[in-house]
Amino acid sequence: MTEHEPTRRAEVLRRVVELLRVRLPPEWSTRLRDDAVLEVAAPGGATGYLAIEAKRTPTTRDLASVPMKSETGDPTIQILVAARYLAPSTRAWLDGQGLSYVDATGNLRVRMNAPALYISDRGADRDPWRGPGRPRGSLQGPPAARIVRSLVDLVPPLTVPELARRSGTSLGTVYRVVEFLEQEVLIERTPRGPIADVAWRPLLERWSFDYGFQHSNTIGRFLEPRGLEALTERLAAVEGLRYAVTGTLAAHRFAPYAPARLGMVYVDDLERAAELLNLRPVDTGANVLLATGEYGMVFERCDNVDGVTYAAPSQTAVDLLTGPGRSPAEARELLDWMEANESSWRR
Repeated sequence: MTEHEPTRRAEVLRRVVELLRVRLPPEWSTRLRDDAVLEVAAPGGATGYLAIEAKRTPTTRDLASVPMKSETGDPTIQILVAARYLAPSTRAWLDGQGLSYVDATGNLRVRMNAPALYISDRGADRDPWRGPGRPRGSLQGPPAARIVRSLVDLVPPLTVPELARRSGTSLGTVYRVVEFLEQEVLIERTPRGPIADVAWRPLLERWSFDYGFQHSNTIGRFLEPRGLEALTERLAAVEGLRYAVTGTLAAHRFAPYAPARLGMVYVDDLERAAELLNLRPVDTGANVLLATGEYGMVFERCDNVDGVTYAAPSQTAVDLLTGPGRSPAEARELLDWMEANESSWRR
């Protein structure tokens, strides 16, 4: 049962202080001082302080003004962001800044140097108190996906009308997505002017919360008995099939990580593709995943190498970020390569 929504700052403070208190070791104690500083005492008398920055449901842009450390310079005083709810992308940004946080659903990560303390726990991944009248911040759906891919693949500056044209989406949708990405500090836009900069790696990571190869598409599981090398040979020879190879097979062109064990391929029609590629449908032991759905941008800005069509690096990266097994580690290798070789894939 969801607890009642803390609507006032004082309620947020009480909730997060209690959440932190019950997760401390029994010998530790806490005391809220001056409604803005939490005293944390360890056994033996060592005491530290968390200066609380209380917000209701902040965006990343709201948090950009939060100080990284106490204005006094005292190493025993550290910053703690407290909120009604913190979205996954906001928590990821706070982690990247090294800031401690707690929200009223139980998401928390608190680090203290003196006394030494580290606590981490997970609460809700969706705002349990978001009503139908509240704005929704997400990158779900094909239009948002087309905009994200365009922002990542194309070199700025880009005006909003140009982005609408290049992504093939409506001007109103682009404005809404751009506003959301500005709040998340994932793009920079000059006042009433073009998008001047895109934090494309964090943007891909943020997009992976809303898009995934398997959960955003219809998936067919198949076996290529002769292995993945035979799959790529057949793909190079097949005619009349629109497809795009993604995942490990696509990433290996840039950042080899380990031998590929799973082939991931976008197609228009699962049954027809399986027939043309001579794949056997299986319930277990699949080494090929075919995906089809409404996301036509997966076929855009592809590369053809030795007769095989590969998805763009940006698409491959997000597919690996949400893939099974070692895929996220492969994604990080690919993203590192993309950072070091940006001019070779951004156009």
